[in-house]
Amino acid sequence: MNAPAPAPASAWGVLRDQLHTQVSQRLATAARRGEADDRGGLVDQLVTQVLREHTMASLAQGRAPMSEGTEQQLRRSLLDAFTGLGDLQPWIDHPDIENIDVNGAENVFVTYAGGTGRRVRVGAVASSDTELADMLRKVAASLGAQERRFDPALPRLNLRLPGGHRLFAVMAVSERVCVSIRRHRFMQLTLPELAELGSMTPAMAQLFAAMVAARLNIVVSGGMDTGKTTMVRALCRAIEPRERIITVEDPYELSLDTDPAHPDVVPLQPRDANIEGEGGIDMTTLVRWATRMNPSRVVVGEVRGPEVIPLLNALNQGTDGSMTTIHASSTREAFKKIAGYARQAKEQLPFDVTYQLIGGGVHIVVQLGKTSDGARVVTGIREVVDADATQVRSNEVYRPGPDRRAVAAARFSDDTVDKLLDTGLNPALLGGGR
Repeated sequence: MNAPAPAPASAWGVLRDQLHTQVSQRLATAARRGEADDRGGLVDQLVTQVLREHTMASLAQGRAPMSEGTEQQLRRSLLDAFTGLGDLQPWIDHPDIENIDVNGAENVFVTYAGGTGRRVRVGAVASSDTELADMLRKVAASLGAQERRFDPALPRLNLRLPGGHRLFAVMAVSERVCVSIRRHRFMQLTLPELAELGSMTPAMAQLFAAMVAARLNIVVSGGMDTGKTTMVRALCRAIEPRERIITVEDPYELSLDTDPAHPDVVPLQPRDANIEGEGGIDMTTLVRWATRMNPSRVVVGEVRGPEVIPLLNALNQGTDGSMTTIHASSTREAFKKIAGYARQAKEQLPFDVTYQLIGGGVHIVVQLGKTSDGARVVTGIREVVDADATQVRSNEVYRPGPDRRAVAAARFSDDTVDKLLDTGLNPALLGGGR
């Protein structure tokens, strides 16, 4: 699919601005009259109206009307300006784009999905940084987001866009208004579908499904852009619909609450303090709250701070089958990261205490990485067996092979084997299993 073309030259832009003003004025009038309840439908109606009037005026003045293609492009741009993210919207809708980075209104880069990760500079997405910031504020308001302000006093914006895509923007702390949008291309993938994409083998997909059914606590580890969120979503798709899931994320990415396969999901997100410094709620507090909300499972989008302590406590107190992700380069390093975060918390847990919590609460660490051609794959699986004062004792059941894809290296402990077999897993899929 070809990328959307940047806006044509100035005459087209001038016309778009004129029609945009007309739609804006009529929309404001409708709002004053209390006629803007269905904003999307009203915008569509007003855009159709002003385009028809422009065509009639052109014919009356003896000028040829615009071509059908130009009119459709203009219509799309106007609709996006009022109900989407303006000239950013075509890139957000583009199925082959993975990341969008805006370093000022006219300095825009997109990254294509796939092994190459091709990065291309594209056309401007707004006429100025002021227009870009204003567009972001309007979108935040239209989404009913907590953060509707975006100005030097509150210079960052964190949104989940329709479709589950993540937007983060800053101003004032940088010379330009900067926006990063991470598109989630695979919102509803299952474990078998990840196997079809080559992220794991079909046997491994069955193994992970058995881990979920056996209510093993799983940490998904990996570097930036290795597919940790996608993996957790797929693991969650293996959870029974009857179970109650509480998610804690900053920002929202899993979107489990929009998945019809899981009707009983409560998503929680931290909240910053207001201008007076009041009302802030952090990840640590939310993880504690989540354990009091009768969860079948707690899913923490990513552990990266003191929230690791209430999470480890929850894992040790019976909230089995829970999951989280962590940024680490190996399954073993994941333990060090968890211990480091616990040390940074106000409790300042010593390493030996944290290791005991890991040994008692975490069952499996799944490592994700990339092959030499950029494919996201499972590179390792480590089983936690126990812990002592100096280390977490574990088995590296799968380790990276020659192409970085995970290969069998050891067998699971008898206790884990029994739990997996109790779910109905084929013993042949355990290698050294019974």
